[in-house]
Amino acid sequence: MYFSRTFPNSKPSQRIAVKLNVKGERSVLQNHPWVFSNSIVKMNKTPETGDLAIIFGKNKNKIIGFGLFDLSSPIRIKMLHHGDAISIDDTFFAEKISIAFHKRKPLLLTETNSYRLIFGENDGFPGLIADVYAKVLVVKLYSEIWLNHLQSLIENLVKVSQSETVVLRLSRGLQQSKTHDLKDGEVVYGMLENDVVIFEEHGVNFSANVIQGHKTGYFLDHRLNRKQVGEWSRDKTVLDVFSYAGGFSVHALANHAKEVTSLDISKQALQMAIANGKLNDYSGTHKTIAGDAFKAMKKLIANQKTFDLVVIDPPSFAKQQSEIDLAKKKYAQLAQLGLELTGNNGLLVLASCSSRILAQTFFDINAQVLRESQRLYKCVLKTQHDVDHPIGFPEGAYLKCSYYRFED
Repeated sequence: MYFSRTFPNSKPSQRIAVKLNVKGERSVLQNHPWVFSNSIVKMNKTPETGDLAIIFGKNKNKIIGFGLFDLSSPIRIKMLHHGDAISIDDTFFAEKISIAFHKRKPLLLTETNSYRLIFGENDGFPGLIADVYAKVLVVKLYSEIWLNHLQSLIENLVKVSQSETVVLRLSRGLQQSKTHDLKDGEVVYGMLENDVVIFEEHGVNFSANVIQGHKTGYFLDHRLNRKQVGEWSRDKTVLDVFSYAGGFSVHALANHAKEVTSLDISKQALQMAIANGKLNDYSGTHKTIAGDAFKAMKKLIANQKTFDLVVIDPPSFAKQQSEIDLAKKKYAQLAQLGLELTGNNGLLVLASCSSRILAQTFFDINAQVLRESQRLYKCVLKTQHDVDHPIGFPEGAYLKCSYYRFED
């Protein structure tokens, strides 16, 4: 396999024996992927980022897991394997990639050629994301622990996905790191004719800017919900709030919605939504509103505007523990605004991507707001992660979505 660059050369990683306190050991034995720095009580060497941690339990001094050291993170050891001794080598990682790919196979039997191949810790690769858009593989790194393994990982990812091009994306922290010469948006394998890649999602065409777009270029996680909204949009008027590049809007248009309004604070995102819509045949009207979602929704309500179907999919409101209470208030506000914008016999779709807000908490907030409105409604569907976003540990579950049909 020919790469267009050489990857960082580094000295061989050390193998370091580690002992943990009771809390840390319990976490490893429960298959949790994170070991925090304050859980480590003993090491036989001073580690560097990327070194292999061999974790020994108190019971008969037996190996209970392996991980990689990350000295830049309070999550000091990111777990690779829980259980008895095993060889952590290229074959080990190749097998993990193969297992991850086979989990996604049912999705690839549909009219879909875009998917998340590696979902970080949930697939055994903490700090690494790999998304496929048609024949383009985008690998995003959030941790330096993978620098020693990057070439072999990409080779195996290309092999299973049959990708023809690989783009490397870096987190903000890695972009600023002085330990490597990698560049964000670098094409490291194959050729990329255009930064914008066209791909298919359940028969609907979209585009992703794999060089400069958010994350890896697009948000694949809501695919199942976008498909569902599309199927229920025929001949309807639809409002897509926090629309970004128009995921819900485009599915609605492609499924013969009468009128779709995309609302987002970013004019650039709305331009992408319009462009994505035009990748498909549709006869409905596509309108846009650029502005703060809360203010724009209140203005629509003041103008007595309602819609047959309203989708509200905000960004994460609780990126820190201290933001949880405010996030709950914002979700309640959005539920209230959404119900006022949803017309008689309409459908309101509410979503959250805040991992610190548990699914049941989110559903309870929505239910309370809807009950207090005294409108008759029925919750017709609740969804969480699609097949390419498996949940491997509690904190890995972040996406939840609920559908409410009004009966008035």
